[in-house]
Amino acid sequence: MNIFKNEYFEIIVQNDKTYITTLKVGFQLKDFDQILYKFPRIKLTSFGSLKSALNKVSNIPQEFGEYLPSVEIEISKDKMQASIVLRESLMVIDNKEELKMKINELIVQHNIVHGVVPINLDQASPGKSIIIAQGTPPIKGDDAVITYLQLPERKPVIREDGKADYFDMNFIFEIKEGMWLGEKIPPTPGIPGTAVDGTIILPQPGKDAQLRYDRQSAYEVEEEGKIILRSRINGALEHVQGLISVNRHLPINGDIGLETGNINFDGSVSVKGTVLSGYSIVAKGDISIEAPEGVSGAKLIKSVDGDVFIRGGIFGLGETVVEAGGNIFVKHVNEASLTAIGDITVGFYSMGSNLKASSINFDLRKGKIIGGTAVASKSITAAITGNRLERRTELIINNMNKQDVMLMIQERAATLKKLQEENSQIETTIQRYVGMERSLNPNQLAAYEQAKQVLNRNRGIMESLDREIKRMMEDLRESGKEEIYVAKEAYPGTYIQIGKKSTILSNLTCGRFKIELGELNV
Repeated sequence: MNIFKNEYFEIIVQNDKTYITTLKVGFQLKDFDQILYKFPRIKLTSFGSLKSALNKVSNIPQEFGEYLPSVEIEISKDKMQASIVLRESLMVIDNKEELKMKINELIVQHNIVHGVVPINLDQASPGKSIIIAQGTPPIKGDDAVITYLQLPERKPVIREDGKADYFDMNFIFEIKEGMWLGEKIPPTPGIPGTAVDGTIILPQPGKDAQLRYDRQSAYEVEEEGKIILRSRINGALEHVQGLISVNRHLPINGDIGLETGNINFDGSVSVKGTVLSGYSIVAKGDISIEAPEGVSGAKLIKSVDGDVFIRGGIFGLGETVVEAGGNIFVKHVNEASLTAIGDITVGFYSMGSNLKASSINFDLRKGKIIGGTAVASKSITAAITGNRLERRTELIINNMNKQDVMLMIQERAATLKKLQEENSQIETTIQRYVGMERSLNPNQLAAYEQAKQVLNRNRGIMESLDREIKRMMEDLRESGKEEIYVAKEAYPGTYIQIGKKSTILSNLTCGRFKIELGELNV
């Protein structure tokens, strides 16, 4: 089929290929673009063949391109969009009825059955794509949503006069059996989509997530389309390593003394009264002693993993030792020894006592450290240190060796990972037997109970390791910011030490003491 002829050449189409026969040389190659514009169905595939043909008269047709369909449908790889490409002259395009008939025929041929949109040919032009169908994309499912009952923040109550009361704190959050602890809204499957050819496209389902809890103290139940987490027991709420649990809680309505004896409890302890002289409390969880008079002459108050809260003060008589895996909160301290992995917060004063913690914080309006030692790794704050009698009062910040700390973090992290892997295997074993306890033979039952014991032991170790790692990481972040802050009066006789730099104050002063340019700024 001959589609074009002038004095220089003629163009013919045969089997969807375009050929040129040169009748006369002299036609400028750059002018051939006009020919291509006039015949948009011609697709130049060999520039070299065209150039060679125009420079030599020949009776043999030379192939130089393809002859594309006048109207062609293009379907995207994901089959979510179909378009038509018009490759006809404007004269043909202007015949809209005929063009629409061609397009409709192609739609049927290509089985485009979904999302067909009205075709607007008013702005059609050669080579321009026009969308004729849009698929409906699938909608991803919603991820599972998990919500837990939150522990109230342990912070002082702000009284009506605006002052902070460090000794009116909701310390132990009591839980009743069956109480709501959390919930999971399950993931949704999503909504399928449809391609332009009618193919159903499956959606990506929402990501699932698991409620993390201690299975000995909590359980799951389905309620109104949600997975609800409830407590199995009465106790005290705890969050450790993202795991929610209800620890056993021992409430003591009176004093720790002759009637109770020493207390050693694998859980949290709250004492409405006091701890009498010579008696001790050791608990794995939090300890709360709520008598306004505090404790006098108690031997040992120790929380292995939790905090210690003493509403009143401590009259240690040189005997009392308080230790906490977390923090210590107390009104005042007299002749006692306090050690916390976390912070020590004292409201009024410490006299003749030894304090050791990450940070030691006294009330900045009237908190006093008189005599004894305060040793911290990050900061010490107080209003007044020492007294007019120039009683020696030691304030010490122990600088860390960063390399040693990093090594300890790595060692503990490796141990933690090993325990996590071991617990994962143990939990899988335990799950096989849950609900089948009555049908187990003696050997299976013994193995089941032993597995639970090992699991609980490992969890305790992991909790301690996790807290220790977090504490050391925090210490690393705060490294170089260590300071001792005396807001009002640091009396002569106050010993200041940060790292290897130290001094004894000889004059009444105050302010922030830190290392500046390698020296103590006193």
